[in-house]
Amino acid sequence: MNPVQTSRALGACADPATMSAARTRTRFGILALLSIGTMINYLDRSVAGVAAPAMSHDLGLTPALMGVIFSAFSWTYTASQIPGGLLLDRIGTRWTYFFALTLWSFFTGLQGLATGFVSLIIMRLLIGAAEAPCFPTNSRVVAIWFPQSERARATGVYTFAEYVGLAFLSPLLFWLEQRYGWRALFGMVGAVGVAFGAVWLMRFHEPHQSKRANRAELDHIASGGGVIDGSQEVTRFRWSDVGALLRHRSMFGICIGQFACNSTNVFFLTWFPTYLATERHMPWLKVGIVAVLPFIAASVGTLSGGWISDAMLRRGVSLNWARKLPVISGLLLAATIAAANYVDSTAAVIAILCVAYFAQGMSALAWMIVSDIAPKGLLGLSGGIFNLFANAAGIVTPLVIGLIVNATGSFVYALAFISAVTLMGALSYLFVVGDIKRIVLDPLANSRT
Repeated sequence: MNPVQTSRALGACADPATMSAARTRTRFGILALLSIGTMINYLDRSVAGVAAPAMSHDLGLTPALMGVIFSAFSWTYTASQIPGGLLLDRIGTRWTYFFALTLWSFFTGLQGLATGFVSLIIMRLLIGAAEAPCFPTNSRVVAIWFPQSERARATGVYTFAEYVGLAFLSPLLFWLEQRYGWRALFGMVGAVGVAFGAVWLMRFHEPHQSKRANRAELDHIASGGGVIDGSQEVTRFRWSDVGALLRHRSMFGICIGQFACNSTNVFFLTWFPTYLATERHMPWLKVGIVAVLPFIAASVGTLSGGWISDAMLRRGVSLNWARKLPVISGLLLAATIAAANYVDSTAAVIAILCVAYFAQGMSALAWMIVSDIAPKGLLGLSGGIFNLFANAAGIVTPLVIGLIVNATGSFVYALAFISAVTLMGALSYLFVVGDIKRIVLDPLANSRT
């Protein structure tokens, strides 16, 4: 029995008064939880960028070593994507996210105790491993709590939270670092995440467990393909499934595209404050104020991408183009970041960076495509593979930028590198990714649906 049939069968036994009640909006409360968790996720992974100048001075770290430290997060984050997806498929959304959130926040706080390069690297590796299940979990929550017609906007909202937290909290983070020091900054940010882990555990429930969602809301979710009855099957892991997914052109293509998309994001999360301070010679507190603008632009971009995609669907545009066009447009526009090399005005530089990060925000809609194409029963694994490729950029980009800056003393070639990678991503969506439709791996796929 599919989710819609199950919902109708259950609805037939429901109280008439319940059936006639106005539809509840519990799913938006769940989305708020997801958004706060995602905001904390990005604060914890990027606070090292705020602390970088003072931390590198105190610990004697060169730009090349800072590139290694920024990159180290993604070593374990990337390596843990498939195990994280498997954990999600095994123990479920609620507990996976709780354990991940609590652990990555705890390790973020421990960075404040670092005494040198080695101890800092260890903490970054532990944070990366703990954060690995986050986005596969986000994707699953949207898939079970939202009908397909609302999923792009829901994805846009929690992606918006990645940037809006950094945008509006950046001045506070820079002030805290100046007032209390970089060590205390890590401790305060980590404590917030640990506290929210308890809130998540108390407040998150799947649709079939929720006491707040009424039948009308559950019917609405089920009619659009959401899984409201807890019937998602757990598929036994097989390495052959990994190979089969990557041999499918749509999966491989979006993985290349996400590597490109995340390269721009990683620059802003790691090297951007240092770029403003060293290349553009801004005072540190002014960096904290100016840094707000690109993150605001990125947050608007994420909402715009989701809104455009869902609006196209409502107007009859195919799922294929409704999902792909905002991503392709975003990647092409993000390539303009290299134009910052050719202007001297600070205002012009910030304007170019805002446009590039706005565009990157639009292309973050690609997470929605994972929900659309993943074989049922393998959503966790598919999300893990996708995020593995995305965060390979987290390994490569900080290292390449650190080596370029160390060798040339400039960010000129670093921005050119990011521009070239984003163009590669756009080409992948244009010529590699085929139609957006659910992947069927083998004749047994029907048993997974």
